[in-house]
Amino acid sequence: MPINVNNPEADALTRRFAQMAGVGITDAIVIAMREAIERRRHAETPLETAARLRRKHGVSMNDETRKPLSRDVFDAMWSEG
Repeated sequence: MPINVNNPEADALTRRFAQMAGVGITDAIVIAMREAIERRRHAETPLETAARLRRKHGVSMNDETRKPLSRDVFDAMWSEG
């Protein structure tokens, strides 16, 4: 099944990648998509990111830190005063 690229930026990026990789356009697309899928497969989930950042900054979760903040706290963050 053919792929028709009508976006000039997508076309330019694909051609640039093909030239860098020393392959044709089709192989460049296949390589780029495999690499993108592999990166996504190994990316952190939001929960993993939060846990990593808590460890980095020495924040531990307990009953107190698990409680949601009140609406007043959020309103205060967005007020102009």
